[in-house]
Amino acid sequence: MSDTGRTAPSEVFGAADRAGDYIEEDTLHTIPAPPLRKANSTASARRPVLEAPASAPAPGEAPAMQEAPSVPSATLTDLASTSVLFGGSAAGLASASSPPTKATTGFRGALASLGLPVGPGAAELGERRCKELRTTHETTVRQATWTRAVSVLVNNPKGGTGKTPTALLLGGVLAAIRGGSVAILEVSDDPGALNFRAEGNPLLGLGELVRDVDHVHTAGRLAGYTAPQTSFASVIGSTGRRDRLTGESVVAVSNVIDDFYSIRVMDSGNVPTSSAFRGAVSVSDVLVIPVMNAGDSVLEAIQLLEELRAEGGPSAELANRAIAIRLTDGRPENNAVRQEVERLLSQAGVSALHEIPYDAHIAERGQLTLSRLNPATRDAFVAAAASVVRSLQTAVSAAPTQNRKA
Repeated sequence: MSDTGRTAPSEVFGAADRAGDYIEEDTLHTIPAPPLRKANSTASARRPVLEAPASAPAPGEAPAMQEAPSVPSATLTDLASTSVLFGGSAAGLASASSPPTKATTGFRGALASLGLPVGPGAAELGERRCKELRTTHETTVRQATWTRAVSVLVNNPKGGTGKTPTALLLGGVLAAIRGGSVAILEVSDDPGALNFRAEGNPLLGLGELVRDVDHVHTAGRLAGYTAPQTSFASVIGSTGRRDRLTGESVVAVSNVIDDFYSIRVMDSGNVPTSSAFRGAVSVSDVLVIPVMNAGDSVLEAIQLLEELRAEGGPSAELANRAIAIRLTDGRPENNAVRQEVERLLSQAGVSALHEIPYDAHIAERGQLTLSRLNPATRDAFVAAAASVVRSLQTAVSAAPTQNRKA
């Protein structure tokens, strides 16, 4: 790391100020104003309106007349997009804003079922709020569209920060909500743990795909190099020893994948100066950085952001859209270190930080199955996926061309 990325431990992890202002806040919704009613008369687009004159009219004079400004009529599309009858935004807002009247769970719910006027308790209200947030995040992920395939790069130069679990579970959540069309690709120089942590035991993988990439022209042919997941994602990892991956191979494989999948999630290695990593950067839209509550983990992440910004152009834009995901592996954690990690990431300019609670299924270091996660863990990954989708939409809309092919 450069001198700019290193700070004395006493300065980096001393008294820390918790920077909560960059933690993703719930989006505030406003109810759209109802369309103005059209005039009853259709004889004229404008209708005179009688107003009280400032002074009494002279004898024999008619009262002053003033034309009302024309009001544009609401189109059928406008009405459908806001009406509760057509599932518009007003529908979700109306249901979310209506206060719950009766409890439905627990002892309070039992009393309410007997006809007693018992409202929901704090636990049930919190559960309802979590459900509303989950529904909002899932809707964001499901309904996002692009005019080309998009890509997410998962990287932290520090090993052991959860890159592979993050790539698998983030890609799995995207695929589960969107119904597939998500490929999770290994782009590390040497074989990594992606194939081991994914479900299944495929016969062919990344090494064979690199070898045959010029002959893959159909979705059926490409499927032969993947490991289908119960989340509906497709994993392309290394099934054994292979040649060291190059930037040219990463670009070639990515271009083929993009012809048949709408989202590509890349699990990278620990060498940001390698050819494979540089190739992955060139075909990425959003950077996701997994971190732990440890000094080396966050400082390596900050160093990566500094190096990408120093390159300028698309690399700098990738750093400016970076999203951090903080995982917990069950080891004891210091609250002061935790707060300092947040402060440093905020100061480094990450666009969002998402907390992933401890989950024994992830900590087992075995094959990961999305359905075996704790509900809170899955909800946290869904929230992170919504942030990634919003960043992808920004990246694609800001791109100089909609047809990115490296």
